[in-house]
Amino acid sequence: MFTDFRYPLSSPVRRIRLLTAHGSLLTACRLITAHGLLLTLSGCAGVQSSLDPAGPQADHIARIWWLMLFILSAIFVIVMALLALATWRRRTSADNETELILKPEAGGESRMSTLVTTGVVITVFVLFILLISSFLTGRSLHSLAASNSPPLTIDITGQQWWWQVKYENDMPSQMVTTANEIHIPVGRVVQFKLKSNDVIHSFWVPNLHGKTDLVPGHVAATWIRADRPGTYRGQCAEFCGHQHAHMAFTVVAESEEEFKNWYDAQLLAAAQPANTQLARGQQVFMTSTCIMCHRIQGTDAGGAVGPDLTHVASRQTIAAGTLANTRDNLAHWILDSQAIKPGNRMPPNPLSAEDLSALLNYLQSLK
Repeated sequence: MFTDFRYPLSSPVRRIRLLTAHGSLLTACRLITAHGLLLTLSGCAGVQSSLDPAGPQADHIARIWWLMLFILSAIFVIVMALLALATWRRRTSADNETELILKPEAGGESRMSTLVTTGVVITVFVLFILLISSFLTGRSLHSLAASNSPPLTIDITGQQWWWQVKYENDMPSQMVTTANEIHIPVGRVVQFKLKSNDVIHSFWVPNLHGKTDLVPGHVAATWIRADRPGTYRGQCAEFCGHQHAHMAFTVVAESEEEFKNWYDAQLLAAAQPANTQLARGQQVFMTSTCIMCHRIQGTDAGGAVGPDLTHVASRQTIAAGTLANTRDNLAHWILDSQAIKPGNRMPPNPLSAEDLSALLNYLQSLK
């Protein structure tokens, strides 16, 4: 009997491989098709979908997507209909084939020439429609750059495999640094300055805009505006290494008041331990390898290799969207992140149960 313990019993991959191994190829094909349709439909809505636009650029992209879908679907149907007609006519005229060869039908060549010419004209016309639509869409995507209102400027640095986020401000004390979670006010133009510290990455929030590549040594710029509140998932859209699929981020679009409250809270230094247990957790952090890579504002921890942890408890996820920010996930990540996200730059931390509990209490107090 075929057995593959790499996949759970409920896994679609496990079921497909079992069916194929037992000769149920037709059933396996049906299952593959069904799951493919589900995956396709799952992209039509939700927190990561270019077909559910929440801003003007994503709306332009969605419109040209639907236009191309309708035009190309119509072409496909017409071509299939003509192919079926030609096949049917071929079968019905098989008995008279010899006679047609000896005595060609009058006007047949002329009709064929007209048909081919018509096809060429229609093809050129359709291509021009798509060309003009693509040009207008491309120009519309840059319209926010010419906006008269001063944009909120955010520096985004892509690294293997997480995102550093810095909010620019003329006063250094008013700059906010966070990771993998971007807050923006609804209705306000936001400029992203994008760069990479290692390899090529690509910044993509399907609900808000198309992708923009981050090339080492070059600063790229893109503008977005969220027209409705919501939480939108972003993703690196350029293969950047082993954990490329686990390099996600979140964009939280909220009202101006909510954004201001969040921003003011992020400006504050980390809260000092309120009891001996939290003080013990801070001591564990400051005396372990954590201090070499991470920064906590208000302490001597000033590492720049990993994400800033000053307000880590306020974030929805950890490890660039790989895990929900829960106590259990945080514990597993601290002890052995390589078992969760192999290849990342965080080493294992073999802490005792008491030290781990104290460290978790401290980190979860950093809101």
